[in-house]
Amino acid sequence: MGTGLSHFRGFVAESFRDEGRDEGRVEGRAEDILRILAVRGVTVPDEARQRITACKDLAVLDVWFERAVTATTTDAVLAEI
Repeated sequence: MGTGLSHFRGFVAESFRDEGRDEGRVEGRAEDILRILAVRGVTVPDEARQRITACKDLAVLDVWFERAVTATTTDAVLAEI
């Protein structure tokens, strides 16, 4: 007879996988923003690069991503939401 912990391990493992997926989405979105700006020739100062890569809020990164498509400066991308 089992200890009945397989469900618990499954739940914990799933929450770790979810957390990893979220972190991957955040990191990927930050990289996407920087790549779009680079391809478009928009200069990204170190301070702006650090702010983008340090952001952990996917909703904010999504807004910045959309702005990066047309913005001519990083200030325009990072303007208050």
